[in-house]
This record gives sequence, C-alpha cells and structure tokens, in this order.
Amino acid sequence: QVQLVESGGGLVQAGGSLRLSCAASGSILSINPMGWYRQAPGKQRELVATITSGGSTNYSNSVKGRFTISRDNAKNTVYLQMNSLKPEDTAVYYCNAEVLPYRGTRGTYWGQGTQVTVSS
Repeated sequence: QVQLVESGGGLVQAGGSLRLSCAASGSILSINPMGWYRQAPGKQRELVATITSGGSTNYSNSVKGRFTISRDNAKNTVYLQMNSLKPEDTAVYYCNAEVLPYRGTRGTYWGQGTQVTVSS
C-alpha cells in the first residue's frame, strides 16, 4: 500500500510564497517521476511541475520562473516552492507519483490535495 501525504497549503497574499511537501510511504522500490498538479474550481486538473529521480524537471508555462520543484530521493519526498504567487494560482494542489513497489506492478498514486488560496 502506497500513500502520499501532502502538507504546506494555506492562504497567502499575492506576491507571497508557500512551500508544499509530499511524502510517499509504503513498500516502494522506486518513484519516477514525482510531480504536482492543480485543479481550480470549474477547471480541469492541470500539470504544474514534474521531476525525475535524476533531477530533470518540467514546468507548465504559467509557473515557470516562479515555482521550483525538488525532491529528496532518500525520503521519497517532493517539494514545490511557490514564489510570486498570483490569485490565478488559487487551486487544490495534488501530489502525483509513478511508483514501482517491491512487489506488484507500477502504478500511479495521488495525494489527498492541499488548498492554496492567493488573495489579491
């Protein structure tokens, strides 16, 4: 059983910063990639950023230059540092991981989501 637990969401004023964390636990052999997605009210879930176990990153154009994704492979944890936040960044942020367990087949896992609200 693999679980992803997120933390770090909250309310912040425009221009402020937040840092999200997501820790994966369970019988995990490897995780590749890990990433963050978000879903605003009335919109589809969208990619924010992903990172491979080797550190290669990918960002959506809307967050490039403002958000930084990183990971600690030893802790199976991914982080999202969000700077210069804008009201349009308001959404529920979900952690995502492609997990290869010690037994079984590779699967996609999601966290429970954490709310990020940016006030103008």
